[in-house]
Amino acid sequence: MLRIALLSSALVAGLFLSAKAQSVSTTPVGPLDVAAVDAVVARTLKAFDVPGIAVAVVKDGQVVMAKGYGVSSLATKAPMDANTLFGIASNTKAFTAAALGLLVEEDKLKWDDKVTDYIPEFKMYDPYVTAEFTVRDLLTHRSGMGLGAGDLMFFPDSTDFTIKDVIHNLRYFKPVSSFRTKYDYDNNLYLVAGEVVARVSGKPWADFVEARFLKPLGMTRSAAGFARLPDPTNVIDGHGPVDGRVQVVRRSLGTVDWACGGMYSSVNDLSKWAMMLLGGPGAPASLLKPATQWELWSAQTILPVRPFPAAYAAFSYNTHFSAYGLGWFLRDVRGYKEVSHTGGQVGMVTKVTLLPELHLGIIVLTNQESGAAFTAISNTIEDHYLGMPGLDNVQLMADLTKNSVSGDSKATDAVWKQVATAQKAAGKRPDFKAFVGRYHDEWLGDVNIYTQGNQLWLKAVRAPRLVGQVLPYRGNTYAVRWKARSLNADAFAAFTLDEQGRATGLKMKAISGLTDFSYDFHDLDLKRVPEPAAVN
Repeated sequence: MLRIALLSSALVAGLFLSAKAQSVSTTPVGPLDVAAVDAVVARTLKAFDVPGIAVAVVKDGQVVMAKGYGVSSLATKAPMDANTLFGIASNTKAFTAAALGLLVEEDKLKWDDKVTDYIPEFKMYDPYVTAEFTVRDLLTHRSGMGLGAGDLMFFPDSTDFTIKDVIHNLRYFKPVSSFRTKYDYDNNLYLVAGEVVARVSGKPWADFVEARFLKPLGMTRSAAGFARLPDPTNVIDGHGPVDGRVQVVRRSLGTVDWACGGMYSSVNDLSKWAMMLLGGPGAPASLLKPATQWELWSAQTILPVRPFPAAYAAFSYNTHFSAYGLGWFLRDVRGYKEVSHTGGQVGMVTKVTLLPELHLGIIVLTNQESGAAFTAISNTIEDHYLGMPGLDNVQLMADLTKNSVSGDSKATDAVWKQVATAQKAAGKRPDFKAFVGRYHDEWLGDVNIYTQGNQLWLKAVRAPRLVGQVLPYRGNTYAVRWKARSLNADAFAAFTLDEQGRATGLKMKAISGLTDFSYDFHDLDLKRVPEPAAVN
């Protein structure tokens, strides 16, 4: 789903995913050294302060390993195992795409049918885009909307938005690029895709996916969302850094986002999904026709490939091309096709990597917000099967993480230092009258700015977890410090003033460059709502 980017896959993996070795190797590789993987995971737990990780590897239709490490929760200290359940977040997208693929196989829709054929009320900002938008476009992140546009309608959870609201509000997002010209990851269009599944099949998305994939594959502990788990025991708690210390964070219990990132599963269950997709001796019978699977794994939207640092040339995957398919990322690694996806919810991040030509699948699930952790483990296992020289992926990712965090910390520390200076200058009884009032955004709804004692506060009416103190920074720009410190998404709030010095509007954006993109404050355009005229 969202991609939790407090050093997530989008940030860390982007630094190291561009490429791994200089020529295709045909050297046979030996069996996976599970003890060596154990050692790498142990180092990873410590290096990235992750309480627990589960890992599975499937090869040639067999489960090579499936293990849990560490604890499922710092609160309970319950040990992790291969059946421990995680929110797999955006790895759910592959199930949504596959669900549409089944409907295509049954001649109930076509990939290039118009979305309005099934959801007449679907409407984008541009009428041309609305008319031309296809089912395929829902899955390919090329809508023209910006990165994560509208995610605040379900992230963080506790909002009251429905799928009807999401579909209606898409019309308010001005494009940042031309239709079908640029990749910008989104979640909301996968929610629309889930609604297409529901309207065409006559079943809710969750019922359809569970009946057509989870049940036939024997994924008995998995479910389309946390609330649907048949056995909610042995489930992780999510963890994240809260004011500098990793601790248990609140579980996301939203339901509107299930089709883009709601599924819960374990490495044991996901191994069955991976083996079905990969085929090979001993694998479960495929639930998808070869043509459908080929379509899902065919390039739809081109992604950039960055030059790989010369110092690591010997360890390069030698990637030349990268793309997004239908619910999967695609690239070439050492001459093989790699099919993968990552996922992030609050407190947990995950990765699934498949190399179809090698009948190889690697699944890494974590209960902390560190994409560096799953990257280090996934790459180490992938290196083995590609016959790669030994690169210390844990150390490499730790160094990259340290550099990223260090650079961002300098910038954010400077902001809060300036806030402290501005607070002191404002005195004990600052005058906030010019800012107090109700502000309205077309898609998020009302945001109230109000005083509480001598403090100024902000609260989003339809997203009640978005409540925080508004602190002076520079001029008319303030800094919002969220009350729920696990959000890790403090934001700037810049007021516009009229000629009398009274606020008329409000723009926001995240303070930290590492803030998850699903906190899309920058998409808000808050206008002050005029107060009713006084009655004499």
